[in-house]
Amino acid sequence: MAYIGKFREGWRVQVQKDGIRLSKTFPTKRECQAWATAQESKKTLAATHTLRQACDKYLKTVTPQKRNAQDWESHRMDMFCLYFGDGTPLVEIDSAAIGHLRDFRLSGGILNGVEWSSVSGSTVNREFTLLRHMLKLAHEEWKWIEEYPFKGVRMPKENPSRTKIWRWQQIRRVLRDGARRGGKTAEVVKAFHIALRTSLRLQEALAAPAGYDSKRKTITIPPNKVEALPEIVPTTSAARRLLATMPRLGVGPNEASVLFSELCRQMGIKGLEFKDSRATALTHMAKRMEMVTLQKFSRHKDIRKLTIYYRETAEEISARF
Repeated sequence: MAYIGKFREGWRVQVQKDGIRLSKTFPTKRECQAWATAQESKKTLAATHTLRQACDKYLKTVTPQKRNAQDWESHRMDMFCLYFGDGTPLVEIDSAAIGHLRDFRLSGGILNGVEWSSVSGSTVNREFTLLRHMLKLAHEEWKWIEEYPFKGVRMPKENPSRTKIWRWQQIRRVLRDGARRGGKTAEVVKAFHIALRTSLRLQEALAAPAGYDSKRKTITIPPNKVEALPEIVPTTSAARRLLATMPRLGVGPNEASVLFSELCRQMGIKGLEFKDSRATALTHMAKRMEMVTLQKFSRHKDIRKLTIYYRETAEEISARF
């Protein structure tokens, strides 16, 4: 027996037979009726899997192949299930439903009594990369759904490229005031200092003291994926002086990110983040070395991507000539 009713901006049809329920959404009632007729003509309905089952299988079989991805991906999977519902059949997650999720994340709102803040287009794209991969596996490998639901879904625009870099006055304030606080905050500030001298990312900067080899004058960065190889990064004389006396850092990357953001907030520093230290370092290094050498520090496979991190202004370039 089929039930058809209004659902958001379209229609939802539900078919139940022999204790198995399937449902799907369509733009028009006529499409619902046609789909229901096709399903009811089948001798039996195929057993359906839920969104939570797909999320759990992905977290168990795919996520472990990515280093340090468990917390972020688990949190995002919970978010998908909170929005759609744990027991929602996977076949109900169609392009219309995904489009509604996209719009909801961009605008924010209240869902099930919980207020969701709006997020940027780049954040939505990152979350949808995870959802897209899971649904692609469900379609092509697990054979849990007949159609790939992301077909035709528009992705939001990425955020404009960042243009700011840390200025020396701001850097001195963070290094001085952060060191005075001691504890884990002081460790984060040390990682910030390392990043400014090496162009390493937060997680890499935290691991740099343990990976520094004074004889080879290099830093070994652990792989960010299980099957990847470690990276060997060159150092400048300023970085070597800093790392020579730097103890190992024990704070984790997630906690470090929160601590650094809180430090900047308390100091009244706005519009700058830890990740801007990478662009700051590469911008200053570019004044002293060729682009091919700079690429060895940044480790970009495509040298053109270095332009995103080179943030010297037109006025500053003119002043040098």
